[in-house]
Amino acid sequence: MPSKRRALQEINAGSMADIAFLLLVFFLVTTTMDSDWGLARRLPPPLDINQPEPPPIKDRNVFVVLANANDQLLVEGEILEIGQLREKAKEFIANPNDLPDLPEKKPTKVKFFGDYPVSKQVISLQNDNGTSYDLYIQVQNELAAAYSELRNSLATEKFGVTYDYLVEVNDKPKISAIRDIYPQRISEAEPKNVGGQ
Repeated sequence: MPSKRRALQEINAGSMADIAFLLLVFFLVTTTMDSDWGLARRLPPPLDINQPEPPPIKDRNVFVVLANANDQLLVEGEILEIGQLREKAKEFIANPNDLPDLPEKKPTKVKFFGDYPVSKQVISLQNDNGTSYDLYIQVQNELAAAYSELRNSLATEKFGVTYDYLVEVNDKPKISAIRDIYPQRISEAEPKNVGGQ
């Protein structure tokens, strides 16, 4: 007897596209995209032509950080490694021993602290057009970490909790007081071609 061959059944793939589309929509709707990244910087206000020139800043109050095209750091005229920048910046910002070559301090009325000597410090950051983005970010991180460590230390000493904790619980009056004592003043000049030396 001749064997009867069965015809192969075709799989209906019409609904597969619908299922794939529904899965795609499901994952797009349920997935969250973290977009909280970048550098937290406040832009200067728009230039007002009628505004008087700000008073000049004394050299002792300015901490100069230069990054050249060879990714070398020149801090206050001295070549430093990136790992040394944070401690050098902290010493400059706080000026704990009131040294005459570091920023002068102005007695300021600060909530919770009374009259407190606040440093007139400003950090001036200058990059070369050839400075790598990696070094730029590392410098920004080290400078931000210097402020953060000083603020955490002061908050712990005064309030028994870190500044980071105060931010977490949104204790605005105490956050404001700590920021009044250690205001983050980083001035960035436009990148230039300053060469590799």
